[in-house]
Parts: sequence; structure tokens; C-alpha cells
Amino acid sequence: MAIVNATPDSFSDGGRYLAADLAIAHALDCVTKGAHIIDIGGESTRPGAAGVSEQEEQDRVLPIIERLSGVTDALISVDTYRASTARLAVEAGAHIVNDVFGLQKDAAMANVVAETGAGVCIMHTGREREKLPDVIADQFAFLNTSLDIADKAGISRSAIILDPGFGFAKDTDENVLLMSRFDELSRFGLPILAGTSRKRFIGALTGRDGAEDRDIGTAATTAILRIAGAIVFRVHNVEMTRDALAVADAVLRQKKNKGDGRL
Repeated sequence: MAIVNATPDSFSDGGRYLAADLAIAHALDCVTKGAHIIDIGGESTRPGAAGVSEQEEQDRVLPIIERLSGVTDALISVDTYRASTARLAVEAGAHIVNDVFGLQKDAAMANVVAETGAGVCIMHTGREREKLPDVIADQFAFLNTSLDIADKAGISRSAIILDPGFGFAKDTDENVLLMSRFDELSRFGLPILAGTSRKRFIGALTGRDGAEDRDIGTAATTAILRIAGAIVFRVHNVEMTRDALAVADAVLRQKKNKGDGRL
């Protein structure tokens, strides 16, 4: 899943793809490099970012989605927590709604997903609420609430992917602990997306202050989380992620075909 931020203030590439032509060109370049999904957002979700109006978000993302849907077979995801934006985005050609508040911010979101038949990425967040002290217990508490909302709205489980929300109100230690216990999320019985790309905790671990200097650290998390069970990776650098996945998948094939190799 390649990240395309149609925003002026995203932490890594804010302003670079604000113009529709530039966003579309970047998205198509990501597809050429191996992306299967393009995730388009019109509001920065970095800590401390200023909010935007519903209309401004839609003005940023809808023209890109509409034009992009006519020139690529890649899946298109809209990164929004607003039901109105999600509905219009699906009408414009989006296939997936990526909700960073896990269907819990906008009460109408789950119904929009169900009514449109879109896929949905339900993300965990620690923002705007009290977290449980255990990082995995908090994952299950929050995401099970989201799944109850999805069930009541009539969203098929086959349409859902979960995202543990690396970096969203989680400090470095919490993010590392979440990676170390990532395989416990398999108890949900649903596919899991990992979104660690260029995040602050990678900079803290590697000493890389610049967001674009964190791609190697991101690739390391990709390999770790692939082996732990993640199947979708939301990233800025598609090529480096593909390389990391090639190595991780070779290890997984070896484990599947020949055991772990121990005598």
C-alpha cells in the first residue's frame, strides 16, 4: 500500500503531492515499482497537525481518486475518518476506506462502508481516550469494539483488515513491544496491515532525524512484521519494501516447506 498524501503538512512528504497531477504521477510510479494499493489522504494525521474541513479534504482527494481510477487497475484506498468523504470517495472510484479511528469517530462511517460494499481498514488508535496499560490488551479492547460496530452495520468480515496503529499515541517502547508481540494479533483471525513507514519511533531507534532517512529502519520493521504475520504494508518507499518482503517471504517459504532447519 503506497502512501500518497495530498496535504501540505504531512510529516514526510507534505506539499509534495498536493497538486492532483503530481499525486497521480507519484501514484502511478508507485504501481510501476510494485504497489498493489494506493492510499490517498487529504488530512495529515501526524501528531499536532491542524485539522481541515470536510470540504477541503474532499477537494483534495476526490479529483485524484476519480482520475486515478481511470488509469490504473491498482486498488484505491481513501484515508479518512469522515463518512461523507468515504461515501464520495467510493463513488469516485475508491475500493477501500482506511479509517484511522477504527469506525469510532464518525457514527455514520460503518453504515457507509456496509452500504457501498467497500473494503475497510480498521485502525487502532490511542488518541482521544484512555489506554489500557498492556499494549496487546488495549489492541483487543479497542479493535473488538470496532468489530462490534462493523458487525452491527452489516460489514462482512471478509471486507475487513486490521491495523494496530503504530505511532498513534504510542511511544517508542510501546511500538517496539507491539512489534515483539505482533503475532498475538493473529487471534483476531483477520488480515493485519502494518503502517510503520518513516515514523518517529524508527527515528528514535536509529538516530535518524529526517523522515526520509528512515527507510532502512522501515524495511527492517517490514521484514520483522511480515514474519510475524502482517500481509499489507503501508509505506512511502515501495521498492525498498518489496526487497525486504522478498527476503522475509523466502524465510517463510523455507519454514513452510522444510521446517525451521534445525537438526
